Amino acid sequence: MNTASLVKLEYNKLIEQMAGMTMSGEGRKLAENMKPSTDYQQIAAWQRETNEALQLLVSGASIPISAMEGIEPFLALLGKGRIYHETELEQLAVWLGSITQMKKYMNSKRDLAPTIASYAESMHDCPVLREELARCIRFGLLTDDASADLGYIRRQIYGVEDKIERKMQHSLGKYRSSLQEGIISKRGGRFVLAVKKSLRKNVPGAVLDESASGQTIFVEPQDVSELQTELSQWKVAEERERSTVLAMLSELASRYEQELKLNVQAMASFDFITARAKLSKYCDGKLVRLTDKPVMRLVSARHPLLGRDCVPLTAELGMHWRQLIITGPNTGGKTATLKTIGLLALMNQSGLLIPADADSELGIFRNIIADLGDGQSLEQSLSTFSSHVMVLKEMVDMADSRSLLLLDEMAAGTDPSEGIALSIAVLELLLERQSLVAATTHFNEIKTFASATEGCQNGRMAFDPDTLRPLYRLEIGEAGDSHAFAIARRFGLPEQIMKRAEWLLERKRIAAGTNEDERSDSFAKLLGQSKQLGTGEEAKRVKEKPKPKPKRNEERRKPPKKAFQKGDLVWIYPLKRSGVVYRPADERGQVIVQVMGEKLSFNHKRLNHYIGGENLYPEQYDLDIVFESKANRKARNQMRRKHVEGLQIVTPPDEHS
Repeated sequence: MNTASLVKLEYNKLIEQMAGMTMSGEGRKLAENMKPSTDYQQIAAWQRETNEALQLLVSGASIPISAMEGIEPFLALLGKGRIYHETELEQLAVWLGSITQMKKYMNSKRDLAPTIASYAESMHDCPVLREELARCIRFGLLTDDASADLGYIRRQIYGVEDKIERKMQHSLGKYRSSLQEGIISKRGGRFVLAVKKSLRKNVPGAVLDESASGQTIFVEPQDVSELQTELSQWKVAEERERSTVLAMLSELASRYEQELKLNVQAMASFDFITARAKLSKYCDGKLVRLTDKPVMRLVSARHPLLGRDCVPLTAELGMHWRQLIITGPNTGGKTATLKTIGLLALMNQSGLLIPADADSELGIFRNIIADLGDGQSLEQSLSTFSSHVMVLKEMVDMADSRSLLLLDEMAAGTDPSEGIALSIAVLELLLERQSLVAATTHFNEIKTFASATEGCQNGRMAFDPDTLRPLYRLEIGEAGDSHAFAIARRFGLPEQIMKRAEWLLERKRIAAGTNEDERSDSFAKLLGQSKQLGTGEEAKRVKEKPKPKPKRNEERRKPPKKAFQKGDLVWIYPLKRSGVVYRPADERGQVIVQVMGEKLSFNHKRLNHYIGGENLYPEQYDLDIVFESKANRKARNQMRRKHVEGLQIVTPPDEHS
């Protein structure tokens, strides 16, 4: 699958959400590495697993997934001669207990989830190892029963400690008057008394430590010295036997290396399958009909990342038409519709249940490629149009009958007439290759192409003309309008601009000599003619028909260049944008042009007429409204009526009255 398209369709966000629903590190890795498949049997098996796990969750069952904490580093060193600590071996014992629990749980769910229940048969609870660990380790320590020698040694330790305790209690009472504190403490693992330094001679024994102030010394009484030496010897023996027992348990665990690693894989798979089911439950996913044909029929489908409150989508591709051209206003849901179509196709081929009615049907696509957003790249210095063309080339190269192609805002980013022609040519080629295409556009010519071409269908995003709000509902069979003027008014664009825009649009239609419907009819006829001509001799003759040559006098005669007037709309070549003439050319040919609220100076040779001021503004129109700020206009009107102390008009350096 196309990696860039996976990102554009937000597949990575879905993966991240699902990975957060796993319980173990190994399960998370499986979730993060999930990729759509193109194999029918594999997809069907994945969906069966997900649906069975979902049934377990819906039934209220809590699947006993182990977090497997500490197991991965444990297994990484298994069989390499390492002697594990009691806490590590106890973690292994706890984990083997979870394996046993999972096997029992799945065995009890065979009727509800027969497929995934059978996977538990491959798990090994290793009863000999598990029982030995339980016998030898409890609460992170070796038990006295871990070995006969360890039990004997510890009994000797308990006996010597008891003797030392009795003698220390006797010394505590005997030397109480010489003690700094009436307590028994330890220094270096040996029992001592806190004796006043000045009375040291009253307590026979070895000094083992001294306080920071030097006023207290810690004395091991002479009558317990031999017992404490004996205790130290037994402690050394205990540590030696502890190492022997841990080595034995570690070696026993290494014999089950293969079984333990298989258990990790099985538990991670259960974790991954359960996470898919959790995601499906979260977005109200259903098991829809899976077909090997490259078709799509979505009934009441929703984008999984938009929540359950988003407006359901009903659409189809590959059954009655192969291309769906979606039109309608901006912010009306066109792009969201493309994302929903693409993401649900990816979910389906990843073994996930999709948020749509069970009556929906989805096929399998070899290629899913999306061209969404403007795609500008600062690193590669790509314009919006260039990025679109790059994706279009990839689509054309990969297009076949098993391709799902999603194109957002066709003909955008370049000259509309050229963009429209290019878009239609691409759609024609993709139609020949039987690819499934869902595209959005604002251009009537592309809408007309869809209505006039077999295998294509128009669709529109519903719009409420009364409230001027999009309804986010796809309606198949009709082309929609952009509703640019209605939306602009809704967002508060000044009425002066709106009336002017409507007047300019009407003038444009009048200048074209026809209305929108007539242009659409003419375009449809042109499409029909181009299909009839094809690439035969007749088309060649039309293409090669010579144009009448102009007369010599007409070639030589050049119309004089019209002088720029205040209010003219001009094209500024250095800036590659338009501006309004504020001051005509002076004796040096410099023209002051207002661009984005600033007044800049350009040589007249760097400008070209765009629209004359007489075609932009009504007669007697006050151009100060265009060039001056509201504050300056108000100040000027006040100056005309009377003198106002301190009132002034500030103009930029290039601005002149």
